[in-house]
Amino acid sequence: MTDPGLNVIMSERRQLLNLAYRLLGSLAEAEDAVQETYARWYTLSPEQREAIEVPGAWLTKVAGRICLNLLGSARARRERYVGDWIPEPLPEVAEGDPADRVTLDESVNMAFLVVLESMTPAERVAFILHDVFRYPFAEVADIVGRTPAACRKLASSARRRVREARTPPPTAARQSAVVRDFKRAWEAKDIDALIGLLDPDATATGDSGGLATLVAGPHEGAERLAGGIIDLADRLADLRLLERTVNGQPGLVAEKDGVVVTVFAFEIADDRIRRIWAVRNPEKLRRWTEGDVLRAGEDGHGS
Repeated sequence: MTDPGLNVIMSERRQLLNLAYRLLGSLAEAEDAVQETYARWYTLSPEQREAIEVPGAWLTKVAGRICLNLLGSARARRERYVGDWIPEPLPEVAEGDPADRVTLDESVNMAFLVVLESMTPAERVAFILHDVFRYPFAEVADIVGRTPAACRKLASSARRRVREARTPPPTAARQSAVVRDFKRAWEAKDIDALIGLLDPDATATGDSGGLATLVAGPHEGAERLAGGIIDLADRLADLRLLERTVNGQPGLVAEKDGVVVTVFAFEIADDRIRRIWAVRNPEKLRRWTEGDVLRAGEDGHGS
């Protein structure tokens, strides 16, 4: 006999996945956290589950606490990580099971996620729960294990970090135009055009996890970056650059023999590229090889 409450419980999955990804910056870790949340629900006796008035609130509380614990251990793991750690990039996907999809909005763009990485675990959880998911501080306090006043301070501190790091982004159309111009200049090996598209103090960060090669630094300054990009174009002539949506914003992917080997995310301000994030760790690119990822032409972006 089917559990009559199963549909109600499983309908929370997408909300939990959205929360966990924003808290952890890794879809793989987020899925594990959600799975653990459901495992704890089903270890309860039928009587215990029946006594829970709002199952969604219970699941959120448990998922939040699991993510808080994971963030603490993740900081230690990332200190041992080979090279720089960049949040796992998300592709735009074709229609499918909504329970397995993270909503692509401004709270998952790469620049925002990178700022979240600079926060303490408690700051990140308090900020995401309150400012992004609109949970009252009384409920946030129950998850974080601090007083509502302390959680309010944590969220305020996190909010200040975000505000200091943020610059007003251009429209989506302008971002797409800048990324497209960058792609064309890269393919044409036009160093002057690349320098013109890069902020004078532009920086680039690569994440291979020690599982793929990265171009040697330095990765800062428009002229140095442009020179490195031209060098990369000379050495990797067999790569195909494609425009893609990366974490809800215009980005690029590099394919080799039809397989995505690098995902590029950008931060753009005043029509110039300020930051480039290049993810090459194959463990973070698994989503980009799945069949439901939108291909060129299907999402309005050409090659």
